[in-house]
Amino acid sequence: MFVPAPEIFKAYDIRGIVDKTLTAEAVRAIGHALGSEAVARSQKAIAVGRDGRLSGPELAGALADGIRAAGVDVIDVGCVPTPLTYFAAYELGTNSCVSVTGSHNPPDYNGLKMVLGGQTLFGELIQALRQRIIDGDLVTAAVPGKLTQANVVPAYVEKIIGDVKLSRPMKIVMDCGNGVAGAVAPELFKRLGCELVELFCEVDGNFPNHHPDPSKPENLADVIRALSETDAEIGLAFDGDGDRLGVVTKDGEIIFPDRQLMLFAEDVLTRVPGGEIIYDVKCTRNLAGWITARGGKPTMWNTGHALVKAKLKETGAPLAGEMSGHVFFKERWYGFDDGLYTGARLLEIVSRHADANPVLKNLPDAISTPELNIKMNEGEPFALVDKLKAEARFEGAESILTIDGVRVEYADGFGLARPSNTTPVVVLRFEADTQAAIERIQADFRRAIEGVWPGIKLPF
Repeated sequence: MFVPAPEIFKAYDIRGIVDKTLTAEAVRAIGHALGSEAVARSQKAIAVGRDGRLSGPELAGALADGIRAAGVDVIDVGCVPTPLTYFAAYELGTNSCVSVTGSHNPPDYNGLKMVLGGQTLFGELIQALRQRIIDGDLVTAAVPGKLTQANVVPAYVEKIIGDVKLSRPMKIVMDCGNGVAGAVAPELFKRLGCELVELFCEVDGNFPNHHPDPSKPENLADVIRALSETDAEIGLAFDGDGDRLGVVTKDGEIIFPDRQLMLFAEDVLTRVPGGEIIYDVKCTRNLAGWITARGGKPTMWNTGHALVKAKLKETGAPLAGEMSGHVFFKERWYGFDDGLYTGARLLEIVSRHADANPVLKNLPDAISTPELNIKMNEGEPFALVDKLKAEARFEGAESILTIDGVRVEYADGFGLARPSNTTPVVVLRFEADTQAAIERIQADFRRAIEGVWPGIKLPF
């Protein structure tokens, strides 16, 4: 049996370079392992969707072949955003699904996001698939599973327009970055009552205009320009597979996801008093106080969409989100990350006001850095952060949190160093009340990091 390369089995998903580490043969083998695991969990069928990448049809076909070899049925839901593949698992009653997607990675990447029996596969569960292949622990059915097609887009759109109501019509800029959100989002938002200024809504796996990652400010430049040149009042941008959202105000300010979460928390807590709101370690320190002041229970958690989703399921929290732009509504929705639905909920809230701009701009803000990365060799980021936990001293720190890396809280800000689970980098982020405080906190981190790893090259 062909054994796929170990490096494609990531913490939250499977991902690699098409025709190099991620081949049709590799995906077929993974499909066979996934189908075998489905049999072990008494799952009868798996919904399979794919994003707009050029490699999608071949890899989705190979995946389906592998799953079916184990005797498990495949329902092909076509070229749809990842949230629609998750939705298909509910709508079609499979409880299991796979999205063939490279998310926001470059065009030559692709990957698999997997859910079995309602559980998102991550960490050891993903490694276990590779181990099944190595051990030959694969079910080969006498009769392959069936392959059928289903179109869940109409049901998805109807579900959202039945749930979300805008208080007034709105004109918005929508940038799909040539990602697969363009196949669904324009129709959805028009049905919600929006007039659209559409940017790059044609699905094109070459991503010819800009990279489909709204967490990077440079990818929102076209939205900012369109807002300044038209009478649209707000801008929405989606990532390559439609599970993350970027938001821009009329005057060009980017509302990062941790501030979006304040708006959503305030709204959700009016209907779920005392509800728990989960957010990841990269989020602003303004969130905890904001949630508490509105009667909610703030919970900081590990970064990673699969980890946050698992925590949401475990706690029964009505809402969760992370700095990368994944937002999870359990209240009124299913609890999976969905950039399109998140955008609809945002418009529902701001449409209650005559002007969306001040609603967003009045959310508490702080001076912060973008995500900074220390590039290292494989394995070194975890070693560095372990040494920080064990040996580093941070001057003037009020508390040190170690649930995911090292987050040091000061009276006037915080610094974070955590090992990425997807690439060999240490992720750094700093926030403070003043520029002087940020510089002081960065100097404190510089001393600590250089103290445990002499000669390291820092990005600040």
